Amino acid sequence: MFTGIIESLGELKKVEKQDDNINFTFSCEFTNELKVDQSLAHNGICLTVIDINGDNYTVTAIDETIQKTNIGNLKV
Repeated sequence: MFTGIIESLGELKKVEKQDDNINFTFSCEFTNELKVDQSLAHNGICLTVIDINGDNYTVTAIDETIQKTNIGNLKV
């Protein structure tokens, strides 16, 4: 079992539907330390970084994750 430590809070910048999935773009103070394919917890849900652009990074929630969690309710 993994237990994580909350290091920082991110700010949701963009929500973009892509087929049955949703891409979320965030900014946080440690974006510059992230790498594509790295996993981070978002509202307790582990999501994988798919893109990094400057101070922003993007993760994708697949349909099953959206259906079983509240991640689909996030708003900018």
